[in-house]
Amino acid sequence: MLELAILWDWIEFSVRWLHVITAMAWIGASFYFIALDLMLRPNPALPKGATGEEWEVHGGGFYHTIKYSVAPSQMPEHLTWHKWQSYSTWLSGAALLMIIYWVGGELFLLDPSKADLTLWQGILISGGSLTIGWVAYDQMCKSRLGDRPTLLMLILFALLVVMSWGYNQIFTGRAALLHLGAFTATIMTANVFFQIMPNQRIVVADLKAGRTPDAKYGRIAKLRSTHNNYLTLPVVFLMLSNHYPLAFGTEYAWIIASLIFLTGVTIRHYFNTMHKTGKGPMWTWAVTVVLMIAISWLSSARPGETWEDAEAREMTAYEQRFAAADGFEDAYYAVLGNCSMCHAREPGWGNMHWAPSGVYLETPQDVARHADQIYLQAGISHAMPPPNAIQMDPAARQMIVAWVREVRSAR
Repeated sequence: MLELAILWDWIEFSVRWLHVITAMAWIGASFYFIALDLMLRPNPALPKGATGEEWEVHGGGFYHTIKYSVAPSQMPEHLTWHKWQSYSTWLSGAALLMIIYWVGGELFLLDPSKADLTLWQGILISGGSLTIGWVAYDQMCKSRLGDRPTLLMLILFALLVVMSWGYNQIFTGRAALLHLGAFTATIMTANVFFQIMPNQRIVVADLKAGRTPDAKYGRIAKLRSTHNNYLTLPVVFLMLSNHYPLAFGTEYAWIIASLIFLTGVTIRHYFNTMHKTGKGPMWTWAVTVVLMIAISWLSSARPGETWEDAEAREMTAYEQRFAAADGFEDAYYAVLGNCSMCHAREPGWGNMHWAPSGVYLETPQDVARHADQIYLQAGISHAMPPPNAIQMDPAARQMIVAWVREVRSAR
């Protein structure tokens, strides 16, 4: 019979796969249309209402694209809508967040050394906080700030910095950065769902009714699409950050996340300018390098919790359940002898300075906290430890399997 833990891990993998695929589709479409818009060239021979054209070659053929700043004189017979890439990315990302940080919240979401919260309180903060950014941002766009895009982006950046700091006061480091990415991605998808698509539908309805569409709807959609363009790269970084403890495992993780938004602006500014003029400003790369050096320096700060802190910390109910089970002592020493040389607060393996994925396996609390991961990585599979690092005795793996299954059979 297929174990629930194995099935659940494959569900997580499948949803993550879907999320990556849809994100690639959304990002690719977004970058392509921004580049296309910037590369358009005027031509007096274009039809009425058209503002530019672009010739492209790809895949053995030539493409001729014409843009109408508002709409053509009549509704075309066939119209392709670009919306499901955004919706599918957000929905799959939300599902992944729920699987990892809600269902697995006791392990991945909450940090008892930062805030004394129940799992349900953490889930409510997790879900509820994602809407704050959209509401604030949308109201700013609809205000007079909508006519001052640079000031609007600066205020949005300030909001992101505040949220980055706030998340790091409550959640684990990896959950804080992931939630900041989800917070930003929610703004981006809401732009598509609540603004860009409804405005496009108004234009289509006007065309079908024989009315001349108002140009303001195109301007609104263009503003929101441009914002999404500049926010994309930081969101990708934040979604990848949970694999790199240098990004999330320091007390300055919230500053690192904030600076990443600035690198997103400099990188996109280079490419957007290049698409428009044929040459990008090289100073943007210099600024990006300086920002990444600053981020690297900030990442050198050690994580706040020491071995002594972890040993003294009171176990959570989740940890107590695994630590009190039969076979825990044998499993603990099996992990200690095979895994802790790397998964330590001060790793003793080669030139390693940080525990892989920020996972510590030194104290009884550590091992109990990561029981499911240990079971999957070093129990039923041989993913860990790396075979070129240490050859783990099959008997040690069996101790881990017996311990975790003992806990599950008692539920």
